[in-house]
Amino acid sequence: MLKLTVKAGEYLLIGDDIKLVFAGGSSNNLHILVEAPKSKNIVRSTALEKYGMVEKRRNEVRYYKDRAISPEAKEKIREILMEDRKKAGKR
Repeated sequence: MLKLTVKAGEYLLIGDDIKLVFAGGSSNNLHILVEAPKSKNIVRSTALEKYGMVEKRRNEVRYYKDRAISPEAKEKIREILMEDRKKAGKR
């Protein structure tokens, strides 16, 4: 599985005929535009579950939100960046 970080307006190409555009979002939702041939079946996982179309739960892919960075890690990153800025200013 490929995990990517994208910004609003960026897009992914899948093969020659599918384009996914990340249009932004909020903390709990992503807005994705899908450009694909009508012959491709595009279905939300919730719809599959609702209508009983998921046969084997073990084959279902679930995505979970990444854990947040701890306050200690954020502070350490800030310290490193400040030190780098000081070094760059002395040059």
